[in-house]
Amino acid sequence: MINPPETFETERLRLRKPVLADAEVIFQQYAQDTEVTKYLTWLPNGKIEDTREFVRTCLTTWQQGDSYHWVIVRKEDGLLLGMITARVDGHKWELGYVLARAYWGRGYMTEAVKSLIAWALEQPSVYRVWSVCDLDNPASARVMEKAGMLREAVLRRWSVHPNIGPEPRDSYCYSITK
Repeated sequence: MINPPETFETERLRLRKPVLADAEVIFQQYAQDTEVTKYLTWLPNGKIEDTREFVRTCLTTWQQGDSYHWVIVRKEDGLLLGMITARVDGHKWELGYVLARAYWGRGYMTEAVKSLIAWALEQPSVYRVWSVCDLDNPASARVMEKAGMLREAVLRRWSVHPNIGPEPRDSYCYSITK
């Protein structure tokens, strides 16, 4: 089992392990925003307790080594902007991420993804970092491309986005390997 650092530093960001007190900010910043959650695999949170339960789950899966979550905080003012997750499957790490709408288009997510990829691929047991995004989500695809990931395939009927509909949708698959 890999024990990743609880904190990463980039030029503008600090990625840190979440704490339960982050739930209120996560809820306010993006968890209830239908535009932010449009291409995610979960519905917007209807109440703060939903977000608290999610943060508890993040902490539990960290302890189990199944997945690791970091909140993305802007260094200049300590503002929580979003979250990035790595789901562990042996030598493969799958990334997922979310960013509050007010901070889209500023390169924050690309910076966070690059940092996590760099660290993961330095680990002797990690050979592949990958992620998917809906075909209709070019902003997410661009983040992965700018982070150095290559588009490998279109995965047909891969992911259900309940905010769009109940049926699985096609996704692009991106990866970077060593």
